[in-house]
Amino acid sequence: MLWQVIVFAIFFLAFATTAAILYGANRWRSATRRLRAKMEATRLPIAAVSYDPRELDGLPSPVQRFFRAVLREGQPLVAAASVEHAGTFNMGQGEEQWKPFQSTQRVITRRPGFVWDARIRMAPAITAYVHDAYVAGDGVLAAKLFGLLTVMEQPSTPELAQGELMRFFAEGAWYPTALLPSQGVVWEPIDETRASATLTDGTTTVKLVFQFDAQGLISSVRSDGRYREVDGVQVATPWQGRFWDYALRDGMLVPLEGEVTWLLEDGPEPYWRGRIQGIEYEYTQHGRSSVVRMPESCK
Repeated sequence: MLWQVIVFAIFFLAFATTAAILYGANRWRSATRRLRAKMEATRLPIAAVSYDPRELDGLPSPVQRFFRAVLREGQPLVAAASVEHAGTFNMGQGEEQWKPFQSTQRVITRRPGFVWDARIRMAPAITAYVHDAYVAGDGVLAAKLFGLLTVMEQPSTPELAQGELMRFFAEGAWYPTALLPSQGVVWEPIDETRASATLTDGTTTVKLVFQFDAQGLISSVRSDGRYREVDGVQVATPWQGRFWDYALRDGMLVPLEGEVTWLLEDGPEPYWRGRIQGIEYEYTQHGRSSVVRMPESCK
């Protein structure tokens, strides 16, 4: 009977679609695990165990105010962090098309590295899986529909590595002990509310300008030349990240909300807006890292 054939075809199509979606999700999870394992293998020991205010001697005055505002003496140094985000991502070019996303991010502070694993809902029942990462000195940026169909994958280049290390550096407000001079950051004065900072990893060096607010907290970070792909060409473009809604997490003041924007000639083009849903830290103990829970009264 014709109706039986139609029912069977519908059933088979639904089964095949579900199987493909599950297969794609499983493959993506495996790729994420491989990226994270490669990153974890690059960990370096952190000599210092905790924050010592004497380390601030000689730093620009707004930088000193920042560390005194967000850290307390004896704060353990962050070795790694696991972060959960939710927010919206702008998929449009020229015209804003904001799509909801959820993501997890694994970060290590020495050597610098992170793996951002996101799910962006493009349309009902259509999800793009995204990896944005800095692993072992290389940048990673790829997106696949359902974790299977590649829609974007940038080759590993020095420009991509620079951009991804810059992202790690800009997000230091989430793991502020990584911005201390003992962690390889070189601070230079600009004025009473700004300072520039430089970080080098291997052959890649990035420099950012940090803007501090009246409370001494990081309100924005800026680069005049983060690379952006335009018609297949990498173009150095002004770029900015903003942070707000600071709250205590494990004894540190960290921002819970942020926005990232390309500063184009015809006006700003924001492309990421998100909020931290959860953050868990691992701290250094005697040169090694372990998960440490701070007393509830310190949170």
